[in-house]
Amino acid sequence: MSQFFQIHPDNPQLRLIRQAVDIIRDGGVIAYPTDSAYALGCHIGDKKAVEKIRQIRRLDEKHNFTLVCRDLSELATYAQVNNTQYRMIKNHTPGPYTFILKGSREVPRRLMHPKRKTIGIRVPECPIVQSLLSELGCPIMSSTLHLPGDEFPMMDPYDIRMTLEPQLDLIIDGGYRGMEPTTVVNLMDDIPEVIRVGKGDPVPFQAD
Repeated sequence: MSQFFQIHPDNPQLRLIRQAVDIIRDGGVIAYPTDSAYALGCHIGDKKAVEKIRQIRRLDEKHNFTLVCRDLSELATYAQVNNTQYRMIKNHTPGPYTFILKGSREVPRRLMHPKRKTIGIRVPECPIVQSLLSELGCPIMSSTLHLPGDEFPMMDPYDIRMTLEPQLDLIIDGGYRGMEPTTVVNLMDDIPEVIRVGKGDPVPFQAD
């Protein structure tokens, strides 16, 4: 049975944050709130936890996982970014965007698209996530909590508990979240491509 932590959305309790980080480090899969929808997360290096997330969401090998980073200082470690891409990302983070970039050698191959070797990178504006990342010291491997057959991501932590409790190690209740996932922007080519419209305004990345 999973644990259920009620963490204050604006002033996260450090004691609970540290317990949550211990669960992540021990190979746990968590459901946690972001600045868009709820997400599933685990340690970047834990193969079993990643496969568990694949099973919950029924994802194929072509799915682009996302690395949720504390700030842009982690960006160069996990993605190959040129000056133009960096400026574009800097202007829109932290915020509800996921950027598709070429993964670096620091990213486990199983997390990247098998052919394009891409990875999603995201810097959320959410005190709970920022506290988790600060304590963890590395990105969280993440995927929107959008179950197969559902029209929208899950937004109610109690619904998550009723539906997924046997499959998760921790559910963080950070209050209700919206039904919109992040806006996903592919920065692999010279011209940005919006491949999913979500909470983030897509206009700055769309061609005139």
